Amino acid sequence: MMKFSRIEVALKMKQTGIVPVFYHQDVEVSINVLKACYEGGVRVFEFTNRGDNAHEIFRHLIEYRNQFLPELALGIGSLVDAPTTALYIQMGADFIVSPVVNEDMAKLCNRRKVAWCPGCGSVSEISFAEELGAEVVKVFPATQVGGPSFIKAVKAPQPWTNIMPTGGVKTTFENLQEWFNAGAYCVGIGAQLFIKDADGNFDLKSIKEKVIELRGYVDDLTNELNAV
Repeated sequence: MMKFSRIEVALKMKQTGIVPVFYHQDVEVSINVLKACYEGGVRVFEFTNRGDNAHEIFRHLIEYRNQFLPELALGIGSLVDAPTTALYIQMGADFIVSPVVNEDMAKLCNRRKVAWCPGCGSVSEISFAEELGAEVVKVFPATQVGGPSFIKAVKAPQPWTNIMPTGGVKTTFENLQEWFNAGAYCVGIGAQLFIKDADGNFDLKSIKEKVIELRGYVDDLTNELNAV
């Protein structure tokens, strides 16, 4: 069973501002990256279902989270069907992220009060996803769909919509400023966050420091927007 309700997950997304999106086939590597992000201030983390036996790795991450990372909402991404969604819900996923809008997935998540973040590329898809109960929608691929200007355009007629752009979000202050000024609820960040050393291994110290830096950017941007 999930640890955090869908409302709690949505609030954590807003408070943290950034949602790391990560996959690796090695359990130890995945745990170490998860821990580095948590130590940097992340409280929402999306592991992606992108490799063989990804559910086995996720099971280990859930067990580690339950024991050592009590404030972390741990979800699974890249799901496109209800059966796989059911598998991960049974394993304890706090939220489900998808690149598509799938009504069967929505019904399943709603029945168990699990947060569901579907991928949308149009205003119609966003509106339908909200009709199906999505509290936060994922705009994906965010840059190709239209970038910050797309989010700003959506928020004009639908100011209640909570959008998480994913795909093309960069780790610079200037890029985050564009997204949040346009009205992003939070942002999903993938490869650019997961820094590697000269040998090709994940640099855990640098990842933690980068998360701390990004969290500072988000706090500054949020304070600026609230002051307006």
